[in-house]
Amino acid sequence: MQGSSLAGIVGPIVVAILVGVAVAGDSVERAGLGAVIWCVIIAFGVNWLVFVHSWLTRSELYFDLTGSLTYISVTVLAVLLADERSAATWLMAALILVWAARLGSFLFRRIRADGKDGRFDKIKTDFLRLLMTWTLQGLWVSLTAIAAWTAITRIGGAKSGVLTWIGLAVWVVGFAIEVQADRQKSAFKADPANDGRFISTGLWAWSRHPNYFGEITLWVGMALIALPSLRGWSLVALISPVFVTLLLTKISGVPMLERRGLKRWGDEPAYQQYLARTPSLVLRPPRS
Repeated sequence: MQGSSLAGIVGPIVVAILVGVAVAGDSVERAGLGAVIWCVIIAFGVNWLVFVHSWLTRSELYFDLTGSLTYISVTVLAVLLADERSAATWLMAALILVWAARLGSFLFRRIRADGKDGRFDKIKTDFLRLLMTWTLQGLWVSLTAIAAWTAITRIGGAKSGVLTWIGLAVWVVGFAIEVQADRQKSAFKADPANDGRFISTGLWAWSRHPNYFGEITLWVGMALIALPSLRGWSLVALISPVFVTLLLTKISGVPMLERRGLKRWGDEPAYQQYLARTPSLVLRPPRS
């Protein structure tokens, strides 16, 4: 277990370094390093700093909130490090800040209401596993926002093009889906009549994970906004939506919740019918 935890700590750091170095060629230099590399360093640093509090108090209360605050603080840093601030710069920064503030406040209210995050029941008493979890959050923030940070810190400033406005439209659609899905689920869970039940109405009748579909969509939009500013090795920054998709569909999102759902409702005919007629991710009308 210690070996896998150590790999889970070292691996994300190595990946972040490789991606940061790859995309930094066109990034404005600050104190001997590309500004985008400083963004990655600070992203990990913020999470390791709050990890200390998390370990000392054996608490996961500030985990999701820290993730959102990392997006906000490092994006502000990227804007400050930029040598020129174009309309595209302000657009990408504003979209990240709006998304992060909304998601962070939503998740923080949820954990305050629930009192804990069940994912941390065993992790928070294991130093290496807890450090690995906070390190992985640093990687999540860095790779998810890397396209925007690379464009913002580009020498000469971020560029605009037709793709910028297409990307903005895609981002707005994704953001709207994510917000609406979260609101619908929160309202469903707040109704005592639904205690212990699964949601299958609204957007949740069109997808078993519409909030994740919305999140993937909005980061595809962000990559399109950033694309006019990327060239050569900086195109590696387009790993952003690929990473988000793999993370949510193969690692920590959909698979984890699907297993939890099967464990809780797998024997119920209504749940089996819901699985059969409702797509896992992409929105579409339910099968009759």
